[in-house]
Parts: sequence; C-alpha cells; structure tokens
Amino acid sequence: MINLSNTIMTLFIVSILCLPIILDAHDEIEQAHWNQFRGPNGNGTTPAKDLPIEFNENKNIRWKTPIHDKGYSSPVIWENQIWLTTARADGTELFAICVDLESGDILHDIKVFDVENPQLEHPDINSHASPTPVVEEGRVYVHYGTYGTACLDTKTGDVLWERSNLNCDHRVRAGSSPIIDEETIFLTYDGVDVQFIAALDKNTGDNIWLKHRNVDSDFGEVLKAKGVKDIEKVKKEKSNDNRKSYATPTVITYQGKKQLISPAAEVTISYDPKTGDELWRVRHVGWGWNVACRPIFANDLVYFTTGIEKRLLAVDPSGSGDVTDSHIVWSHKKGSPEIPSPLIIDNLLYMVNEGGVVTCLDAKNGETVWKDRVSGNYWASPLYADEKIYFINIDGSVSVISVGRNFKLLANNRFDAEFVASGAVAGNKLILRSMTHLYCFEKMHDTDER
Repeated sequence: MINLSNTIMTLFIVSILCLPIILDAHDEIEQAHWNQFRGPNGNGTTPAKDLPIEFNENKNIRWKTPIHDKGYSSPVIWENQIWLTTARADGTELFAICVDLESGDILHDIKVFDVENPQLEHPDINSHASPTPVVEEGRVYVHYGTYGTACLDTKTGDVLWERSNLNCDHRVRAGSSPIIDEETIFLTYDGVDVQFIAALDKNTGDNIWLKHRNVDSDFGEVLKAKGVKDIEKVKKEKSNDNRKSYATPTVITYQGKKQLISPAAEVTISYDPKTGDELWRVRHVGWGWNVACRPIFANDLVYFTTGIEKRLLAVDPSGSGDVTDSHIVWSHKKGSPEIPSPLIIDNLLYMVNEGGVVTCLDAKNGETVWKDRVSGNYWASPLYADEKIYFINIDGSVSVISVGRNFKLLANNRFDAEFVASGAVAGNKLILRSMTHLYCFEKMHDTDER
C-alpha cells in the first residue's frame, strides 16, 4: 500500500534539491561569457539585467585593481576570470593578466613575449597591447600583432603554443583583435608593407590558410582627389599610409553559409572561413584606411565603416566579386565614427563618433531618427544591456542613455581617469578598464559590507 504523505514529501524534497540546478542552467544560458572583443556575439550587446546606471569611485563599486604599465585591450571574461593584456611603455615586454571577478585579486601576471626592437613612433596614438584577447574553457588567446600570438592555459598560465613569425609593419602598432570560429582562430595583419589575414588551428597554432588582400590602388590619386597640394611630400612622409588598418573581423551566417567579414584598408572583404576564398568585396571611397570598427550583422545586412572617411555602409552580403556598385543598400556619412563600433537594437542603429555626437538611424533604410551629444571624446565602443546604452570616453565619463526613438540621458558618471578600452559584462557586473585600473561595478545595497 502506497503511503501518500511520504510520496508527496519525497517529491517535495526532490523538487527543492533540483531547483538550484535548473536555475543555474537557465542563468548560464541567459548570461553568455563575455569572451571576445564586443562580447559573446561580437556586437556589443548582452542579455544581462540589473547593471548599475549610476556609479563612480565611491558609488556602486565592488572593487578597483591597478593594472601595471600600458594597454588598450578590452577585458574578456570566462566564469570567474577576467583577462586583459598590457605592455611596458617602451614595448620591450608584453604581458597577459588574469583578475578574479569576485575579489579583483590578480590571479596571473604572465610575461608572454620579450621584444628586441619595438616600434616607438607616435607613442600617444596606440599601445603595444591593444588587441583584445579571446577566452574559452581552459584557454585564452593573446595577440600583439606582429610581436606574436600565444595560447595560454587559463588555470596554470602555461604557454600551450605561440607564433611570432606572422609579421607586418603596423606603423603605429597593432589594433585588430583575434576571433575564433569553431576550431579556427583568425588573425588580421594590415600593415604599410603587407596586408593579409591568417587562419590558424586554435589547438596548435598551425596555419590553415593565409590570404593576402590584393588591393591595387594609387595613394597619389586619392591625395589629389582630396585636394592635397604637396602630394610627393605626403607620400614620402607617410609612405603606404593608405595600406594600414586596425579592424576586427566578424563571422556571419547568411542563407545557411558562413562568411568572414574582414575590413581592411581601402576595401572590406568577405571570405569563406574554411578556405579563405574571397566571396565579395566593397571598395572604400576616399580616405578609406585606418578602419577600426568591427562589422555587425542584422536584418540580412552587414554594417561597417570605412576608416578616416567616416562613412557607414549597409551591404547586402548575397553578391560575389566587386559589389561596390551593386550591393550597398544605403550609406551614411554625417556623424559616423572612425573608431567606435555601432550598435543595433530593435532595428535602430546607434553610433557615437570621436567627438561625442550620438546618432540613431533606422537600421533598415539609414534614415536619421535622432541626433544628440554625450560629453567627451570616444575611442571605446558603446555597450548595450537592459534597454540602456553605455558610452565610455577618454575624458573619464560614462554616459548612460535609454534606447528608443527619442534621446534620453539617464546618467553621466564622472571619473578622474581615461577610458580607451571597451567595457565588458558578467552577470550584473559592469567591468571597465581605465589607463591605470580595472573596475568592477554592481548595484550595492545598504546591507552590503564590501
């Protein structure tokens, strides 16, 4: 005979024991790891909720940790580890640093490379540690452009493999971050001497394929068209300046097939990620180099900018060959950025340029919805969470606005700091890197004793 009360009690106990497991699994799905430049989808968005809106050195701050030397790379996060890179100001030593998410303690501080002859031109324009790492279960991939790439064990900090024989002259150091798709890591080298993209086996560092850009253009003709008078002087002082770029690629899936969208100087190219075969390309008009924005994909369109020319393009990725005259659906110039990447939320595209002008466009047709301004100067890309956008600037402020068809400023948080790196999110925590420190912000309550 079944004892009904005992059965009910057993089911109740089982349900209580299983409940945390179900909730943890749900949380893990909802809060994807911020594993690469611009987050899990590479587009600056996160499903995270309950991030603080107002914060500073004394409010809603969980911890603040000094980071030695100089680096512009953005933080990446896997479980309880935050990874970033830094370098000696003179570029002679390159480091990878791991910080504990909960406490802010330094878990690893690893010298990855020594550099005999680092590049020292224009020291205020870039750092020797600007590319953002990629992290996954058990491994972090750190990249310093021509100085080298390494795969580290996240538990021990041991180097699992390294490459230092993929080289170019960045002129003002590297900026393109690595990305991973399946078993492949993609590295971008757009120097003034050579321009190519390399696909490596992420487990060994061995080459899978390497493709040169094959862009044929006349620097002098561009200078002439732009009204430069002493063309020969510029060509001598900035030889092949039109060849360099600093953008991070993006892998998209369009009509069931993957494409690697990779901005270069003077052209953005779509490759087959498996083979490196070129699928299509769009030529950049005018000053089409120094590209830094990472492409994003939405509405079956690829959105990217064209460097110094500051032109935003929306491109139909269905074409083949040179599609400059056939597959640009719309373009926008006024207020478009050279460095910060855009965001797309609910068919609205948001972007901030270097001078702090924020523009909201209809992502389907490029029509302007509104334009306003947030304080400061910007290199970092904006971040979206919970119907809010965070703009992080060089002058030490983080402005927060609400998304929508009208501009609404929610907060302007001030710091005695400089922010060049883009932000990251872990659960309800906002992670920001200044030129000197790594910060963790979260909503605090009166009962907190942190």
